[in-house]
Amino acid sequence: MRKFIPALLPVLLMAAPLAACNEGPAERAGEKLDNAGAAIRDTVDPPRGPVERAGRSIDRALD
Repeated sequence: MRKFIPALLPVLLMAAPLAACNEGPAERAGEKLDNAGAAIRDTVDPPRGPVERAGRSIDRALD
């Protein structure tokens, strides 16, 4: 048993980054909440000019 744990550790460390590659339901729900918050912000405080509107569009595109 004591030899098994150190042998398993490198395998787990190499597999850990692969778990972050898939977008799960929590990730999608978080994105929907972010988008809803941005829509509410735009409704309450609309962009005042074309430059601010363009800046918000660019911010959304980069996210």
